[in-house]
Amino acid sequence: MKNIDSKTVSSFGDEWSRFDQDGLDAAEHDFLFDTYFGIFPWESLPDRALGFDMGCGSGRWAILVAPKVGKLTCIDPSPEALAVAQRKLSHLSNVRFVNASVSDQALPPESQDFGYSLGVLHHVPDTASALRDCVRLLKPGAPFLVYLYYRFDNRPRWFVFIWRISDIMRRIISVLPSRIKSLVTDLIAVLVYFPLARLALVGERFGFNIDRWLLSSYRQTSLYTMRTDSRDRFGTPLEQRFTRREITEMMHDAGLLDVRFSESFPFWCAVGRKPPAV
Repeated sequence: MKNIDSKTVSSFGDEWSRFDQDGLDAAEHDFLFDTYFGIFPWESLPDRALGFDMGCGSGRWAILVAPKVGKLTCIDPSPEALAVAQRKLSHLSNVRFVNASVSDQALPPESQDFGYSLGVLHHVPDTASALRDCVRLLKPGAPFLVYLYYRFDNRPRWFVFIWRISDIMRRIISVLPSRIKSLVTDLIAVLVYFPLARLALVGERFGFNIDRWLLSSYRQTSLYTMRTDSRDRFGTPLEQRFTRREITEMMHDAGLLDVRFSESFPFWCAVGRKPPAV
């Protein structure tokens, strides 16, 4: 496997084995799905579309995408994560599973009607190269949806300062033994995420503008989601962040046009389209 960080792959295998998303409420699952896929051009896909989920993890997005398309290929470098996805999606006959990295070219070039990779490509050593590898699989005219961690280019300086402190914590927590890591990230979810998110919910109900409140984006989510994201955020060894401009440039360099961003959290979600055949 190429363009992977083995410690990060192992970390995600452990994460999705612990958080297989079976405990996620269906309504919340749909809500989270819409926050990521709200800008995706479903209407442009052909009947019985072929697509791929790059870095499928537990299959939490694939389980909602597969019923909308003809065939979906779930690709992940972690055998443990792929096993979770296979179990969760075993009732779907149109899903194929491939244990491979983003740069292994698990599908033929120009064979897919769409693709997406959410929260994955910022965890590989060379994100720009990984994006090019994804686009290489698309047919001309096909859309690609990506979510990459933002570098707080739409946030004030104090927000960046708090993140820098949290990143020091991540570097320490991410190297802890698995059980201790999970315990620590659960405590962060309970003692930090949950109270701040619920405070934002109360503030919103009283008419305050809570857009810049810490962790306000979690105000409508469950503790289960907070625990999952805390484990993701603080337990992952390799993390990269990009500005909106940098993501736009990488998408253009990968061969995507008509790049469009979601203007709401999570930042940054973007969709682009491979140029049609001449």
